[in-house]
Amino acid sequence: MASLTSLLQRTTIEDHEEVLQSSNAALAKSKSDLYAQHVKVVALLKLDRYEDSLRVFEESGDALKRRASLEYAYALYKCGQLEKAVDVVARVDDGRGAKHLEAQAEYRAENFHRTAEIYEALFNDKEGLGNEENDLRINSWAADAQLQWKGHSELVRHARPMRDDLEAFETTYNAACLSIAKGELSQGELLLKRAKELCRTSEDLTPEDKAAELLPIAVQHLYVLIRQGRLEEAESIAEEISVSDIPEQSTKKIAQNNVVLARQKSANPYLLYKAFHETPTSSDNDRLFDYQNNILVGNSHSADLLVHKFNGVIRSTSKALSQKPSPSTEPSTALLSVYNAAAHAQGQMGATGLKAILPLLETRPKDLGLLFTAVQLYVSLGKITPAISTVEKTLYALDESISEAEKDVRFNPGLLSVLISLYKLQGRKAQIRTELSKAASHWRERADASAPLLRAAASSLLDSHNRSDLDMAGELFKSLYQKSPDDRLAIAGYVASQATVDFSKVESLLIKLPSQHDLVADIDTSTLEKAGLLLSPSTAATIATARKRTSEGKEGRVTKRIRKSRLPKDYDPSKTPDPERWLPLRDRSTYRPKGRKGKQRAADRMQGGMVSEKVEEPTGVSGGQPAQRQTGGGGASSKKKKKGKR
Repeated sequence: MASLTSLLQRTTIEDHEEVLQSSNAALAKSKSDLYAQHVKVVALLKLDRYEDSLRVFEESGDALKRRASLEYAYALYKCGQLEKAVDVVARVDDGRGAKHLEAQAEYRAENFHRTAEIYEALFNDKEGLGNEENDLRINSWAADAQLQWKGHSELVRHARPMRDDLEAFETTYNAACLSIAKGELSQGELLLKRAKELCRTSEDLTPEDKAAELLPIAVQHLYVLIRQGRLEEAESIAEEISVSDIPEQSTKKIAQNNVVLARQKSANPYLLYKAFHETPTSSDNDRLFDYQNNILVGNSHSADLLVHKFNGVIRSTSKALSQKPSPSTEPSTALLSVYNAAAHAQGQMGATGLKAILPLLETRPKDLGLLFTAVQLYVSLGKITPAISTVEKTLYALDESISEAEKDVRFNPGLLSVLISLYKLQGRKAQIRTELSKAASHWRERADASAPLLRAAASSLLDSHNRSDLDMAGELFKSLYQKSPDDRLAIAGYVASQATVDFSKVESLLIKLPSQHDLVADIDTSTLEKAGLLLSPSTAATIATARKRTSEGKEGRVTKRIRKSRLPKDYDPSKTPDPERWLPLRDRSTYRPKGRKGKQRAADRMQGGMVSEKVEEPTGVSGGQPAQRQTGGGGASSKKKKKGKR
């Protein structure tokens, strides 16, 4: 036995199958031969038989795990047991190799921040860097792209690719992925085209390797074209992609999804459903990231709804939701609730969809995905007040809970932003201030507090006239400033909250704020005065009305444009019209009567002229009322009757 073990130690066999056979022969004589066990697990790893290697580790006990801890961690990593792999490799003191493995395991476990930290530390270790510089550059770009996809843009270390980054297709491709994650699709497309060209002209790759490397680049290019709505170009790219030739199940799943979307313009929903379910689900050691899986799960449920598999969607989503914690702010859980609600509503929108969803919300008041679906339908109908009441009812249910996790959900920034947006639509400033104040009180002492939420709460409290609100605003701004001394908003808020209370506390901070001169140094005041102020529509209308009234008060009625059809034929705009043109002819100052009778009537009407006796004849009884005409009786008229026919 000793001779066989010594033979294995001195062997130079390069065929891993032969090494495996030799180790098996040694273990057949002595199962506890630690060296033979070590040789066997290494040979299995070299043959990509990761599950068999892990089984040998579990059967051999802790001695082998301690002796070959790096190999054990690698086997765990390749079998998808990522958390355990990270735990094992973190305790391995085996230099840069263990750090590389830890970074890979953290990457697959979606701990991208930790991955970026490890690669940065390895890159800064210039003594041990060796030939790893290019690999570290490639992997650090990949970690930053994933951080951007996950929404942690503040942790991204790379801004724009440098010349060295664009010399290899791998770094160029990862730089393209970072640009796409930022939403810079045109820049991402340019980098993808460069990555394709670099891959095709590479002298280090065989034709087979080039074809394998070009496939994921084409899949990503297809995604960009679909996002830009360039479906004809996307369809031509889809023709270049052979989904069956992609070895990784995760990449194959994404490629199949994008190819189906590119080719199906007005697709039969049943054919669409069949195409989406052609690719099998990826395994644990080749699984999708969460944000990728969420999209594909959503597309799968959408295809199910298109073929009216409502009951199937209800069963599958209900089963998945039962295995999730509730309430939950995870996007994947919220997505399941949305599709569950859509299946119950059977694709109906508006009031009909609400009627089917609201009973579910009564039984699941803490289901945030269901809540947001109901709120969205309310808002689409223009019913803001019921939407607010629905959110408040869920918050009340969370308030009654004694669970700390549910309290965190109650004051989740995303949930509060929905409620505050609804409050703003109705101008409820007091309620906004109250909710932000409660959230600030909950999060202010927590290390994982959301800085934007605390800023919003402090800014809102700063507008209050209540002294306690101002004090809390000052404390919030002070804590934000202490955590981030370069945060000018926090400094300005702290100064504003304390300037009228105790100026000595904040006097030293004024030097950190820009001076008034610096703030207005690049402002051209003459141009601003000439351009005027940009007013809101309501303010502009008020000012216009006031100016109109002032103009009418000074100059009378505002002159209106008169249509030509209303003007006389001999109208001359250069002549001033007669101001008495609206008076009767006999009342005008230019009137001159003709004839003796006309002159006499004019003289009788003249003020201060001679009074005729005929004019002064009595016209009736006193009181100014007309006299009643007397008829009949003995007092006949003295006038003679006129002659005429009887």
